[in-house]
Amino acid sequence: MKILVTGANGYIGSYVVKHLCDLNQDVIATDINNNQIDNRATFIKANIFESNNNWFEYFNKPDVCIHLAWRDGFKHNSNAHMHDLSSHYDFITNLIDNGLKHIAIMGTMHEVGYYEGAIDENTPCNPLSQYGIAKNALRKSIELYSKEHNCVYQWLRAFYIFSDNDNGNSIFAKIRQAESNGQSEFPFTSGKNKYDFINVEDLSKQISACILQDKINGIINCCSGNPISLADKVEWYIKKYNLNIKLAYGKYPDRPYDSPCIYGNKKKICEVFKNTNEKY
Repeated sequence: MKILVTGANGYIGSYVVKHLCDLNQDVIATDINNNQIDNRATFIKANIFESNNNWFEYFNKPDVCIHLAWRDGFKHNSNAHMHDLSSHYDFITNLIDNGLKHIAIMGTMHEVGYYEGAIDENTPCNPLSQYGIAKNALRKSIELYSKEHNCVYQWLRAFYIFSDNDNGNSIFAKIRQAESNGQSEFPFTSGKNKYDFINVEDLSKQISACILQDKINGIINCCSGNPISLADKVEWYIKKYNLNIKLAYGKYPDRPYDSPCIYGNKKKICEVFKNTNEKY
């Protein structure tokens, strides 16, 4: 299978490309840079927000596109989210218009907004940040467009992503950076909010499993299904890696749009793995 991965040089994209290459898939990786992209993939440099009459042909007619590219994913009220929305729509619809038959797009729990409990594919969405609003708008528009053009559509809703050696922009990476800068304390919230944490390597396996089958479609929660408090997860991280830094609780207020407890219902992702040779 020929698989196009956008945002391939990013935090999630680099892991997804590597995992697909490990599965001996034909991977076309696209981004502005390629310093983190597995060299087994075919790299095609591109700015997908630029005009192109036929992106499908430009990327050698892939069987499926995993659209991970997104600016300022960790800056939830960045102006970039709404500014870029039409460009994402134009790129994806250009692929579909010119022959793409399967699109999978990275979503986020922030589409849902304030909600307590397990999220499934029928949970109402009322996003409370620019990031969530833009993602939700893209989800609804591409769902409709894919249906009208007979294109397999998967919306891969991710939750709280981390890695064991985090070099991204998450709180785990920021704590590592703070310690390397000689800080003894890290200003923190109450840490009481519970989230669905998923390791980026596990996330890449779930994304790959989703696109390697086309029986389970629509919204699919890429998640652990296990809510853990932010404080417990960060304290675990500090202890596991013997970091010499302590959390200064209450220095920052909890964000008003963050739910006390929000996590994914993993029923559909478990069904996905039943249709593949991989294990959940």
